[in-house]
Amino acid sequence: HLLHHRHFKTAGIRTGPSIVFDRVPLLFNADVALAFVRPAQPEEVFYRNAQGDEIVYMTEGAGTLESPLGRLQFRAGDYLVIPRGILHRYRFDGPATCLVIESAGYVRTPKRYRNAFGQLLEQSPFSERDIRRPEWVEPRDERGDFPLIVKKNNQLVEMVLAHHPLDVVGWDGYYYPWAFSIHDFEPRVGRLHLPPPVHQTFEGDGFVVCSFCPRPYDFDPEAVPVPYNHSNVMSDEVLYYASSDFMSRKGIEFGSVTLHPDGLPHGPHPGRTEASLGQKRTDELAVMVDTFRPLSVSRQAVTIEDGGYQRSWLEG
Repeated sequence: HLLHHRHFKTAGIRTGPSIVFDRVPLLFNADVALAFVRPAQPEEVFYRNAQGDEIVYMTEGAGTLESPLGRLQFRAGDYLVIPRGILHRYRFDGPATCLVIESAGYVRTPKRYRNAFGQLLEQSPFSERDIRRPEWVEPRDERGDFPLIVKKNNQLVEMVLAHHPLDVVGWDGYYYPWAFSIHDFEPRVGRLHLPPPVHQTFEGDGFVVCSFCPRPYDFDPEAVPVPYNHSNVMSDEVLYYASSDFMSRKGIEFGSVTLHPDGLPHGPHPGRTEASLGQKRTDELAVMVDTFRPLSVSRQAVTIEDGGYQRSWLEG
């Protein structure tokens, strides 16, 4: 495989209507996998991922996540964090667009945001108040055939339950699906440009997830708002563009995914530095995944690749 910057246009993906069966893989390694899906209807089957935690970013759409632990409402801009082994079912209100991040290790808030007791610190860009938990619903005491799809060893296995799985009358503990909105992330702003780790939202084994949100630009009179040219050190950088505007890029669109691999420098596209001078804020919205081991590209992603992206830094 050639080592170069890559751009994938998810607008060219035509997925099926199921968030369980119709995920299209994009990028992956042994620690994390990214997939794209456009569910179009409420899911009929229940689902349990027995091989990894999931972060599902809701680019578009709204609905309810059902589980034995209660009902969790979600909307566009939400991250849904679903720990492994939790049975659940998506009930979408209509068509949706989702980026699915599957983690082999457990997903948690960044360590530097927490004190010795696990509480989020005051300087964290979000707090426990921003985290939404499932709401209690009455258990369903029903008999019948209830399909359950279990993912294990990269295979989907179907089981049929004789009793409705949402029959829990009570539970206790700290293991449950939860939601956090990207719009509740409070971005850090400095006199001069701050590096990407200030945008970190989650961490997993071998990767981190960051949120780029609307915010004021750097406020020093001599500041250059767009990021400087840089090289990733021991990480591959993936950006999922949840809006069509990103301060340092040209040629991207809503739903674009870029991969900037370890070993190659990158920075603002020609003209973006000049265009940023004097600007007061950015309205960009993007999800970044940095992986500490190289990513592989799926066959499906190659079919939607912008083949000229690596040459887009050349003027003219």
